[in-house]
Amino acid sequence: MNFTKMHGIGNDYVYVNCIENEIANPSELAVRLSDRHFGIGSDGLILIRRSSKADFMMDMYNADGSQGKMCGNGIRCVGKYVYDHGLTDKKIVTIETLSGIKTLNLKIDPVGLVEGYPAVSNNGYVVSQVTVNMGAPVFEPEMIPVKLSEGYVAGKISNIMEINPAKDIGINPDEKVVIGMGIVMDREYFSGTCVSMGNPHCIVYVDNVDDYPVEVMGPKFEMNRLFPDRINTEFVEVVDRTHVKMRVWERGSGETLACGTGACATAVACILNKKTDDEVTVSLLGGDLKIRWDREENVVFMTGPATTVFEGTYDYTTNN
Repeated sequence: MNFTKMHGIGNDYVYVNCIENEIANPSELAVRLSDRHFGIGSDGLILIRRSSKADFMMDMYNADGSQGKMCGNGIRCVGKYVYDHGLTDKKIVTIETLSGIKTLNLKIDPVGLVEGYPAVSNNGYVVSQVTVNMGAPVFEPEMIPVKLSEGYVAGKISNIMEINPAKDIGINPDEKVVIGMGIVMDREYFSGTCVSMGNPHCIVYVDNVDDYPVEVMGPKFEMNRLFPDRINTEFVEVVDRTHVKMRVWERGSGETLACGTGACATAVACILNKKTDDEVTVSLLGGDLKIRWDREENVVFMTGPATTVFEGTYDYTTNN
């Protein structure tokens, strides 16, 4: 099996072209490949397949073998893979995911100007950055999901900072939303905003994210009874109107270097809570992403790099 190791600001996956080479038992293989001691080492496995609905399909498996719906950093690398390997010459590419079809705009540069391993190129050009149309954020508690007690209703949530989110984003004013919800964890009070970008996120604010005990508080949020399917938690420090810093605790994975959907959810939450403008640089441990929420169209755009680390061959039929 030929593979390519790639990462988007530290969020790394093993990529396999399943248009040409089908593999068996991808869930089991994802666990083996992801092991950083006995495998290749990654946050999971992403298979690139044919699609009847889009240009390509992204079939994603997490490091624990579970199938993922969407990964913002992973899908940028899919865009780079299909262009660099000559599977397409398009600079606008559609990718089918379990969270819907995503549109990618590819920034193309000469090989010598792009960071990473120049194993292949499309006539001397490769993708350096990708802008992804991540679709519309989801706020309805039952769709995230969040298990709310009575009283958390749009326009009636405490600490809502004089904003009516239902009016701002075109949601029915009678819909329940989770903006500025008070959460007490280990006697610490948090103002939580919950958003789904294809997977569930709870965004909370801290004074100093660099020193914050994410490894302590992250699991407490993940397993809290408010979140029946567990939750990804973003701990956010607002630097100014155009810049925030974020660390993320991902359900089932712990703290990771980057989370694209989490960065999108963070930007949306900051905008709704009037902490930032509509275009925000989100600094994660692995690097920066630029997020823009077009509220008129209710669409979130994410821009960031995609990097090839190396390519190789893995004999998954005999390796244990």
